[in-house]
Amino acid sequence: MHEALFEQIHTIGLVPVVKIDDAGKAEGLAGALIAGGLPCAEVTFRTAAAEEAIKRICKAYPEMLVGAGTVTNLEYAKKAVDAGAKFLVSPGFNPSVVDWALEQGVPIVPGVCTPSDIEAGISRGLTTLKFFPAEVSGGVDMLRNFAGPFPNLSFMPTGGISTANLASYARQPNVLAVGGSWMVKADLIEAEDWQAITALSREAVRTLQGLEFAHMGINNERAEEAEKTIRGLEALGMVKKSGNSSTFLDSTIEVLPKQYLGKMGHIGFRCFNIERTLAYLSPFGFSVNEETIARDAKGNIKVCYLEQELSGFAIHLIKA
Repeated sequence: MHEALFEQIHTIGLVPVVKIDDAGKAEGLAGALIAGGLPCAEVTFRTAAAEEAIKRICKAYPEMLVGAGTVTNLEYAKKAVDAGAKFLVSPGFNPSVVDWALEQGVPIVPGVCTPSDIEAGISRGLTTLKFFPAEVSGGVDMLRNFAGPFPNLSFMPTGGISTANLASYARQPNVLAVGGSWMVKADLIEAEDWQAITALSREAVRTLQGLEFAHMGINNERAEEAEKTIRGLEALGMVKKSGNSSTFLDSTIEVLPKQYLGKMGHIGFRCFNIERTLAYLSPFGFSVNEETIARDAKGNIKVCYLEQELSGFAIHLIKA
């Protein structure tokens, strides 16, 4: 149900939760978010400006994925849809709102924090639910526990999440995307500090990827040359671990007995979700080498290489 939209949310990975008091600031806010790599927003009906703000963002930035949050009644739901909201989010599970959205074919992500709430969603065919308030309701540990009895569900945890704990949520397999407001604080919107919102958004998007150095691979023309390199690295105190096609030294240097991708070798980076990281890297000029993609049992990419090299080194992505 609404697979394309939820896939888009998953690729973005982070949904800014916006409380805006002046709809006249909506376009500036949207532009700042897009510049920071977040072409998505959940505009909450916590203020009277929400409906007009949604209209203005949709008109000025049709490419932005705009949803409505704090949809606690049918009046808000109808106003949000009429304003152009592409999806609805509510803090709790209101059957009348959920049922109306389903009847109208409008994507909705109702809030849950107990197994009973979750079962109410499952009974209506929902596969994505908002986990709220996330931190005070058990946080990441609760999400791990939900994965056992509810293996086919995805969650959008929101509440108490910031840059400090974003990574712990982003790496959870049952998290579709994370909701947060730290990059769109009300005082920044009020001051029209778009530069600060863009900077906070960029920081959040980088953190969301979980990118970290994994290892460096060294190509060799011949097996004899590779063995010489291995002996030298062992002499320097590194521990050898031989594999089927290469040898690792201290898990950070991989020595290959042949020429492989990259003139010099490759540099490996771990990340939480390769599909999301490929989308993140695209504006920087990187693209995936389709022939190198390997997938897990669920069809998700677990390893791949990029088409581009850096100083003769291929770039290798590994799912953390």
